[in-house]
Formats: sequence, structure tokens, C-alpha cells
Amino acid sequence: MYAPERHQAILELAQSRGRVDVRDLAEQLQVTPETIRRDLTTLERRGLLRRAHGGAIPIERAALGHSVPERETVMAAEKQAIAAAALAEVPESGSILIDAGTTTIRLAEILPTDRRLTVVTASLPVAMTLASLPQIELHLLGGAVHGESLSGVGTWTHQMLGMVAVEVAFLSVSGITPERGLTTADLAESAVKSAMIRAARRTVVLADHRKFGREEFSRIAPLGAVDTIITDDAVNPELVAEVEAAGTEVVLAPLSVEARTA
Repeated sequence: MYAPERHQAILELAQSRGRVDVRDLAEQLQVTPETIRRDLTTLERRGLLRRAHGGAIPIERAALGHSVPERETVMAAEKQAIAAAALAEVPESGSILIDAGTTTIRLAEILPTDRRLTVVTASLPVAMTLASLPQIELHLLGGAVHGESLSGVGTWTHQMLGMVAVEVAFLSVSGITPERGLTTADLAESAVKSAMIRAARRTVVLADHRKFGREEFSRIAPLGAVDTIITDDAVNPELVAEVEAAGTEVVLAPLSVEARTA
């Protein structure tokens, strides 16, 4: 059996069973466990499976392409933990960029009330969250509104980003791999995210564990362009080691006891 045939068989079994085991797959497909482990790594990088202890589980890709209200309920506890960990990267004063995304919205919701910050964003939900806060000097980037992310994209957005220089950019992405770096599905959004990186002294990516090993269509930047990635502690440690070997710090945000038992 050729590798593509094995990959298809593994995916079908994972989707029908909800989980696959390395030893069971090796016996059923008549290959070595090492071959199955390589297959699972390949499928995880393609965003089709997530490695788990002794095997893998399927990933529901559709959730990543839904609208903001639909995505807010997915991985809610993990996103809250990541946002809380990101507070350590918020300066005592000065300017920050907050990208569009459900995890970055969580960060906007919990920004400290005892600091005076200048916040630049292209995200309508982030802007609505911060608009009434007296300690925030808010700058909303213009542009055509992207239907799924509810954020500005296009020439106007790029022009306005070229006029600012902030201390930290908090970015959201759809995929993270050492080979292709940071990726997302949409070209227009990818261009805005790249411009945000260029406008910031430091870049911090907020991404739950599903984004590791995933590659999407449009490339944002290589891993070396960002300083830190904050994710939840369910992330595959092998993928974390590969990202850190590329020179990017990975911070794990632990879930609370209540979140783990919910």
C-alpha cells in the first residue's frame, strides 16, 4: 500500500471511530509502528488529524472557517487561558495592535483598566469592546470589511498601518509550521497581518493548539518574524520543539481546574 492510500485509510478510520491507535493501525495496514507515526505526523501537518497519546484524533476543519459568533464558542476555555497569558505581554503604557480573531477579542475584553494604552485595530468587534473605555485611545483602521472576520482589509488598511509604529502586535493565525511559518486561508487578511508585523516592534501570536502543524493557503510570515507564540497546554510537544528550534518562543497557557473539569 502506497503512502497516499495509507493516509486515506487512516483518515477514514479516524473519522469513523473518533480516534486511531498506532499499534492497531500498524497491524491493520501491515506496516511498522514507525511508519504509522510518520503518517500521523504528515496528516497533522496538513491539519487533518491531531496527535494524541499513542495515536491521533480527527480535526473538524470547518470550525476554522465560520463567522465570529460561531467561532467564539469553539475552544472557549483555551482561548480565555491564552488571552490571560497574553496580558504579560501588554506594556505598562504605550501602543499596541490587536488583530481580528476570537482569541484577540478575549484579550481586548480583559485589558487592564489601570493603564493608559493606545490601541490600533482593524477589527470591528475589538473596536466595539474598547470604544467606551476611558483609558484606551482607540484607532480603528479603515478598509473594506471582511465578512467572516468583521475586520478591515485592502489598500486603505495597508496605508493606515504604514503610518503607525507600535510596541506590540497581538496577531491571530490559522496555521503554524516550521516550514511555511504563519499562514491563513484568506489572501486579503494575510496581507493585513503581514503589515501588522512590520508596524510592530514585537509580535505575539495567540493561537490554540489546533493551529500547530496546520498549513493554510496564504503565507503571512516566517516564524522568525514573530517573537512569541502563546498557546494552550494541549499542544503537541513535538511540534512545540520544532517551532522553538526555529527561534520562536512558545508560551503554554494552562487551563484552570474549573475549565478542565467543565
